[in-house]
Amino acid sequence: MTETAFRMDFAAWQDAAARAQDHPGTLAIDHLLEASGLEPADFTQGLAALSGLQTVDSEWLGTQASDDALVPLVDALSRGVMAVTSAEGGTLIALSDPWCERTRLWLEHRVRLLARTSVQWRLVERPGLQVVLQRRERSTRLAESLGTESTVRARAEDGLLLSASELQADADPVVRLVNATLYDALNAEASDIHLETDADGLTIRYRLDGVLIRIGRIDGAASARQAVSRLKVLADLDISEQRIPQDGRLKVRPPGREIDLRVSVMPSLHGEDVVLRVLDRGTLSADRQRLTLDALSLEPQQAAFIRRVARRPHGLFLVTGPTGSGKTTTLYGLLTELNDGLDKIATIEDPVEYELPGILQVPVNEAKGMTFARGLRSLLRHDPDKIMVGEIRDAETAQIAIQAALTGHQVFATVHANNVVDVVGRLSAMGVDPYNLAAALNAVIAQRLVRRICARCSTEHVPDPQVLEQHGLSADWAQGKTLRVGRGCPACRASGYKGRQAAMECLEFDDVMRSLVGDRASIAQVRAAARERGAEPLGLAALRLVAQGQTTFEELDRVATLDD
Repeated sequence: MTETAFRMDFAAWQDAAARAQDHPGTLAIDHLLEASGLEPADFTQGLAALSGLQTVDSEWLGTQASDDALVPLVDALSRGVMAVTSAEGGTLIALSDPWCERTRLWLEHRVRLLARTSVQWRLVERPGLQVVLQRRERSTRLAESLGTESTVRARAEDGLLLSASELQADADPVVRLVNATLYDALNAEASDIHLETDADGLTIRYRLDGVLIRIGRIDGAASARQAVSRLKVLADLDISEQRIPQDGRLKVRPPGREIDLRVSVMPSLHGEDVVLRVLDRGTLSADRQRLTLDALSLEPQQAAFIRRVARRPHGLFLVTGPTGSGKTTTLYGLLTELNDGLDKIATIEDPVEYELPGILQVPVNEAKGMTFARGLRSLLRHDPDKIMVGEIRDAETAQIAIQAALTGHQVFATVHANNVVDVVGRLSAMGVDPYNLAAALNAVIAQRLVRRICARCSTEHVPDPQVLEQHGLSADWAQGKTLRVGRGCPACRASGYKGRQAAMECLEFDDVMRSLVGDRASIAQVRAAARERGAEPLGLAALRLVAQGQTTFEELDRVATLDD
C-alpha cells in the first residue's frame, strides 16, 4: 500500500477502532491494526511515514538493557512502550502507538522527572513488542518464584501480593492502577503515599526523603472514587461512609518482604483524600549491622555524646523533634548497640516500626485499652533494665517514666518539642513535678533530618552573596569550605538529594541545669545556661552540614533557622 493510500484509509480505521474498544486492557493500537487488515510490518511502516518516526526492530529491543526506572515493566505492558539504554549511553524509547497523547505526555513527564538528557524516539511493531514484554514478564515471574517462593505463592489473606507478574493478574484497570502505585512507591522507598482528590480526578504524591514529590494523576472523578474505594476495601474500611475520617491498616507482600501500611481516609471538598504510611519493619531489622549509630550517619561527636550518656545505669534520656524527624530510629540504633544480652530491654511503641531481635517490643492498642501508661506500668513488672517509650504524650505516661528513671531503670523516650530547652516546658505543662524531672533527666537531644546532596550528581557550588547575607553570614564565609549542590539525576529522581542526615542539638544535664529546672527557672535562663555548656543550636548544626558539603542552604531553611 502506498503512503497516500495508507493516509486516506487511516481515518476510517480510527473510527472502526474507536467503536471496537470494549475490552479492558486492550490498547487502541491493537484495534487500529485489526481494522486495517494489514500485516503488522506493513502497518508499522505506514505509521512511520505518517508520524515521521524511524522504526526499531522488536527482537533487537529484547537483547538490550531495559531502562526500568524510566518505564517500569507494568507500565510497559499497559501502555505498549519500552525504554532501553542505547549504545551511546543515552535512552531509546520505542512506542507502538505514536498517536496516544496520554502515553506521550506520561513519557515526557517521566523523561523530565528522571533527567534523561539524550532521548531517541522510535516506532516498534506492536505484536513484536508484546512478545518481548511477555518474555520479560515470564523471566521476572520466574526470578521472583525462585528467590521468594513463599511470597509469590502466599495466600491472599496473608496480604496483598505485589510483584511485576501479579500486577497484570487482574483485568480491572483500577485494581491494576492501585497495585502498581503501591508497588512503585515501595520500590522508590517512599515513607508516605498521598492520594489527593480534586474536581477532575486525583493526584498521587510520594514523600521521598521527607519531601512530597508529584508522581502521577488519575483523571476523572469516577476513577478517583473507585481508586479510593479500592484502598478502603483493602484496609477493611466502610466504603459507604464518606463523611467522617477513617483509619485502618493494610498488609502488602512485595517479593521477599512483608510491609504494613497505615491507611488514613479524610473527607475533602471533592471526595476523600487518602494517606498511606509505609511501615517496613524488615528494612533495618533484616540486617542488625545497619541499625547502629554509625550506620545512621551521625557526626562523630554526636554519636560519642549519645553513647556516653547511655552508659549511665539509670535516668531519663529524651529525644525530641517533630513527626518524621528520626527520633525513634535514633533510639533504635542506640538500643541495638546496648543489646549485649546482659540486660533486659523492653519497648512500648505506637506502632512497632522495626523488629529488634532479643528485645521485648509491646505495641500500643488504645482501642483495646493498651495505652502507653498502662503498657509502661505493666512493663515495669517484667524486671527490665532499659525501657524505651515510643512517645510521652500525656501526664500519666510522663509520671510513670520519671518514676521508673528514679527507681533504677534507664528510660529512653521521645517527646514532641521544638528544641532541648522546650522539653522542660512541655513536661511541666503536663504537670510533672520540676524537682523529680530535674533529678531524673540525664540528657536531651533535639534533631531534624535534612536531605543529603546526591553523591552521583554532586557538584561544587559558589553561594550567592545575597543568600549569605540572608543568613547573617559574611561574604568570605564560604572561603575554604566545600559547598556543593546536586544537579539532578535518575538516582535521585532529578531532585539533587538522596538520603537524609540528622542535625542534632545535644544537652547534658549537670548539677547547675538540674538546679535551674528544680527551681522553676524561666526558659530564657535555662536556654542561656545550655548555651554556656556548649549546646549547639539546631540551626548552627545544620549550617555545619552545609559547610561540609553534605546539604544546602535550602534544606537548612526548611528544617531550622540560625536562631534555633
